Amino acid sequence: MQSILNKLLGIGLTIIIAIPAWFIGEAFPIIGGPVLGILFGMVLAFGKRSVVFDEGIKYTAKKLLQYSIILLGFDMNLYNIFKVGGQTLALMVFTLTITFGTAFVAGKLLKIDPKTNILIGVGTAICGGSAIAATAPVIRADAEEVARSISTIFLFNVIAAFLFPLLGHILGMSDHTFGLWAGTAINDTSSVVAAGYAFSNEAGSLAVIVKLTRTLMIVPITLVLAIYTSRNSPKHHGNDKSNESYIMGKIFPWFVIGFVAASIVNTFIPMPQGMGASIAQLGKFIIIMAMAAIGLNINVIKLVKSGTKPILLGSICWLALSLASFSLI
Repeated sequence: MQSILNKLLGIGLTIIIAIPAWFIGEAFPIIGGPVLGILFGMVLAFGKRSVVFDEGIKYTAKKLLQYSIILLGFDMNLYNIFKVGGQTLALMVFTLTITFGTAFVAGKLLKIDPKTNILIGVGTAICGGSAIAATAPVIRADAEEVARSISTIFLFNVIAAFLFPLLGHILGMSDHTFGLWAGTAINDTSSVVAAGYAFSNEAGSLAVIVKLTRTLMIVPITLVLAIYTSRNSPKHHGNDKSNESYIMGKIFPWFVIGFVAASIVNTFIPMPQGMGASIAQLGKFIIIMAMAAIGLNINVIKLVKSGTKPILLGSICWLALSLASFSLI
């Protein structure tokens, strides 16, 4: 009973932080609630807090974060995604391959820790904060690694929201071409929406559908990373074959299966109008709670000292993705 109470206290604290982050993020979507959640948490981390909050904060940052990804699936319509996905499959495979390859090579050259490297690569290639949120528990990333990645992706989200429409007009792109480019080359959904609709309504609508299709790449990527993490764990290298299935069972991202199941439910099972979107909104709010929980456990001084290289990696990955997408289109 005491454990439940402790969880509720920590969860309640993250809710209190997430509420203003949510409303400010809605008013300024280029910034977004998750970024504000992690920033507010980092500010509060400077003060002293009772240990009774720790269990709930840890639970929010890990378990609730995973559950929030499942809820996002209720806003996915597989018919639209398969239609657009079939038309853009080659483009997505090409851009994902280029981005991950660039992240791997650049991360090695810059000597960035492997988990931050993976998170920035995934956040750039797939869908910004949501991809980082889905990947972090799979590779067992800590709070500072998540914070470095989120802040890096946020920087290039803001740049893209302003820069892409301007470049699109200068280059004389059509609505269709710009929609494809924005949907495949901009990291976060909020920035895709901002850039797409700044160009035109038609470009914005296409960009969002392409972006949602790209989001589904979370599924195969997290599965691959789960297998990689399992095979590179100490127990596996100890050649303890009896533990191999246990390790994989523990690290396997079951919440991704829930994400797919939620997408199937939303596509094939009739629900009241707007219900799927409302459930997904709840998932987005819980992501802000999880980011606040992560922010509460961050050493800001240590984060600032290690901030230059991740930003450089993010810029290299984002440039590679943008040019790869543009060249193929």
